[in-house]
This record gives sequence, structure tokens and C-alpha cells, in this order.
Amino acid sequence: MSSTQYRPRPRPQRAPRQVAGPAGPARPARVPYAPVPRRRPRWAMRAATTLSVVVLASAGIGHAVVSSVDADIARVDPFKDMKNRPPAGHGMNVLLVGTDSRDRISEQERQRYRLGGRPCNCTDTMMIVHLSQDRERVSVVSLPRDSYAELPEHADQNTGQRHGPHPVKLNAAYAEGGPGLTVRTVEKMTNLKIDHYLEVDFTSFMRTVDVIGGVRICTAEPVKDSYTGLNLAAGTHTLSGGQALQYVRSRHVDGASDLGRMKRQQHFLAALIEQATSSRVLLNPLKFRDVTTAVLGSVRADKGFRTDELLDLGRAMRNFSPSSSEFATVPIAQVAHPVKGVGSTVKWDRAKADRLFRALREDRPLATRKSRRADSAATVEVAPQRIHVQVENGTDTTGLARRVDSELAAAGFRTTRAPRDAQERGVTRTVVLYDPRWDRSARSLAAALPGSELRPVPGQGATLRVIVGSDHRQVRKVRVEDPAKAATAVVRGDEVTCG
Repeated sequence: MSSTQYRPRPRPQRAPRQVAGPAGPARPARVPYAPVPRRRPRWAMRAATTLSVVVLASAGIGHAVVSSVDADIARVDPFKDMKNRPPAGHGMNVLLVGTDSRDRISEQERQRYRLGGRPCNCTDTMMIVHLSQDRERVSVVSLPRDSYAELPEHADQNTGQRHGPHPVKLNAAYAEGGPGLTVRTVEKMTNLKIDHYLEVDFTSFMRTVDVIGGVRICTAEPVKDSYTGLNLAAGTHTLSGGQALQYVRSRHVDGASDLGRMKRQQHFLAALIEQATSSRVLLNPLKFRDVTTAVLGSVRADKGFRTDELLDLGRAMRNFSPSSSEFATVPIAQVAHPVKGVGSTVKWDRAKADRLFRALREDRPLATRKSRRADSAATVEVAPQRIHVQVENGTDTTGLARRVDSELAAAGFRTTRAPRDAQERGVTRTVVLYDPRWDRSARSLAAALPGSELRPVPGQGATLRVIVGSDHRQVRKVRVEDPAKAATAVVRGDEVTCG
């Protein structure tokens, strides 16, 4: 085929008459009322066309993707028939609930990430996520699942039986009345109006982390939990979805139990924001589609959390960075508040909690000044001078028990000064054996031995035993501080992410 292009024959036109100019040759006369043609440079036209196509395509893909995922989201109506709700504040409040549902977890994943056992049909994690009205700041407040709560009158979602107001742990609200009772209870406790409800399970959490390429976590000391199988050496790690789930679920790492777990969850969220924003995930329509599908494909949300809200949230997140986020735990007055028929609960500091939630209602930052980074010393409940310790060597390394005994004594612990060899040999992980009556002392000692395992021995008495394993590197300094105060300090995202 010839490469010569066909050109239509132009119509015959009458030649324009020539007119003489004031200083120059004759030029064609203008045809009356004919517009003067203006030609744009070709590069400008091409650039404008390309930009338009890109913008329209990106917006179209984003809206189409979110709309399609929106149609597949399981919907709940937690606000149905709610009356006497708190007044609306400024900004948007989302109640983010993490459940222990594991129905779609494969058997291989169950075994690998220690997800066996029966789910409790309750909330494993609960946070209030506040997006500021100018969409430039996000504040996340963790609500301990064992918080003392009083449920309002309700019908049990399992039996239909009516119940009057009664005390429970906060996570029981979901078990008794589902999302609706959970929202009612949280609004009553915080006097904060919840605008949207979002429920995430194990599956959606894991898939989201995998889609964005993992999340980078830094730890100053080894982090181990025999219950979840978490085992991280000191340093920087990029966690896959399953490893991330182990990280945010671990409660037996440092003796801080659920308070320590919430701190790790907050650190993880800050790292997740950093990964999502630094990798430009939210600016890539195809990547945005994958993340949106992973996040929203297996969650439950309220009926008002639709496409426009999701796109608005996505646009806001594009300008986010770790410094745009701040994290806190509701202020606590008592970590172990006994309640008859309920057990040990977490009691809030009512006055401080009210101030925190008032700041959210008024759309004010929680961190009024730059928080200082925590020093290298671990915070403990019991002073080392009050803790008696017997050190034993569980390895074949000569002199290890004597060295650890000296290190603990230098840190202030009352060691026996008579270290010995343990009956157990070949111990790889350092173990702290303790009588359950001295559990607070045991947690303080474990904090000084990073990565150690706590093992209760009823009847052992007031002296704690340390069987040193081959993993021992050093004794960490400790300082006495109320654990609730340390756990509820407000931090910004850039203060807890790597680097």
C-alpha cells in the first residue's frame, strides 16, 4: 500500500484583491466579517490533550473502581432508631472496629500465624479515627477492649431477650448487640457523635498490607510472643500481611499486655500511612484500585459510607504524611479495676478523657506541642530495688549467669549474688519464672531482659528466677512510671516510624 495520503481537492476560490500598504508591498485585503485564525503551537495542544486524558482517565478509574467496590461492601445500619445522640462536632469521626473473624483464613495461614482457637464474636480492636474538617490531620484514639462500660438497655442480638443497663467490658457490646449497641455505648462513654462505622476483619487487614508491598517496622530490641508466633530481631523489618497481623495482635511481648499492644497498633498505623503516601499508592489509579479492593472488599460499613465519602477520604490521604497523624489512648485511671461478675477492667480517667474527646469535638489537635521521643530506659511499675532475682545459666557458655547477675545488680535489681547453672540446658530464649502473686514484679524484670518469656510458676514465692538463654545480649535500664500514663501519651506519626 502506498504511503501517500489522499487529500481532498480544494474548492476553487476567488483570488483576493491586492491593496497597497503605507510602506511596503501589496497585501491581500481582509474579507469582511471573516475571523482572524489563531493557531496554537502543536506542542501546547498535544500537552493539553494528554493532560486532559490522564486526569479524566484517573478520575474515571478511581470513581468506577470505588463505585464497583462500594456495591460489594456488606452494609450495616448501626444508627437505626438511635435517639438523643451527642451534638455533631467539626470534622468526621469514624468508629474503626477490628473483629477476630477468621472465616476466610486458609488452614495454612491459621497454622503459620497462630490463628487457631474459636473466635469470640467480639471486637479485638476499637479506635476512633477523627479526620479534621480541613482534611489535613487525622487523630486516632484507641479504646482498650477491656474498658469498663455500662451498656444501655437493649435486646440481645443472639437470643432477642431484653436486657436492662448493666456493666461489661467494652468489647462485649459487640457480642451482645452488634454494631448498633457498640456505637451507642461508645457515644455514651465519649459524648462524641460517630459519623461512620467501619468494621475490619483479619482477612482484609492481611490483604491490605500485602497489596501495598508490606509495612516497615523498627524495633530497638527483639520482639517475641509465643502465643502469636511473632519473632523479630532488633532492627528494621518489612512485615507481610500475616506478620503484620502477628505484630498488632501480640499481647505477651513486654508485660504491658493490652496497653503495649495498642501502642504497637498505633505505631503500625503510622507506618502504614507512611508506606501508602511515600509509595504514591493513592496517586496511582491502578494501585489505588488494588488497595481499595483489598480494604473494602471484605469489610462492613454503615449505609452512609458511600462512594463520595470514600473518594473524599482518598483525596485527603494523598496529601498526608506521618506528621499529619497523631495517636493516643484514652487516659486511664486504673489498669486493673475489679468489677463483680465482670472481672478486671480498665477504668478511664474521666476528667482527662472528657478533655480529650472535647478536643476532637472542637477539631483541635491532641498534641499541643512536640512530644519528646522516649528515652532508652523501659518504663516499669515496680522499682528494681524491690525485686529479688535468682539468675541461672541455661546455656553452655561459661560465666554467662555471673555476667547477667552483675548486669541486673548494676540496674538496681536485688540479685542473690549466687548465680548457678540451670537444670535445663540448651535454652535459646531467656525465661522469667514467677509466682503469679508477683506478676507486676515479673513484668518489670522482663522489661529489663528484652525478648524474654514470662512463665508463671504457682507457689514459687517472692524470688523470681531468670534462666538465661543464648539470645541474651544485654540488660536494659528501667525506670518507674505509671504504665497507664506512659501508654496514653500523645505521639505524632513521624515520632514512631523508622528514621
